[in-house]
Amino acid sequence: MNKTELVAKIAEGAGMSKVDAKKALDATLDAIKQAVKKSEKVALVGFGTFSVTKRDARKGINPATKKAITIPAKKVVKFKAGSELSF
Repeated sequence: MNKTELVAKIAEGAGMSKVDAKKALDATLDAIKQAVKKSEKVALVGFGTFSVTKRDARKGINPATKKAITIPAKKVVKFKAGSELSF
C-alpha cells in the first residue's frame, strides 16, 4: 500500500474527503517526525512505538576497495510493533 492508497482508505473509513484525509495523515507523520527528531518516544497503543536509539561506531569493509573502514556512530529510528499489529 502506498501513501495515495492509504489516504483513500483513511478518507473512506473516516467519512471525509481525500484532501482532508491527506492533511490529517501529513500532520500525523509530521508530528511523529518532529518528536523523533527531539529523541522523544511516540507510543501509539496497540499499533506500536517509535523511538530513537544510538548505534555505536563499528568496523566495516568498503566493498569497492575491500579496505577496512570505521562506520561512525549515529542515531537511528526504531519501531516496535504493538500487540494489535502482531500476527
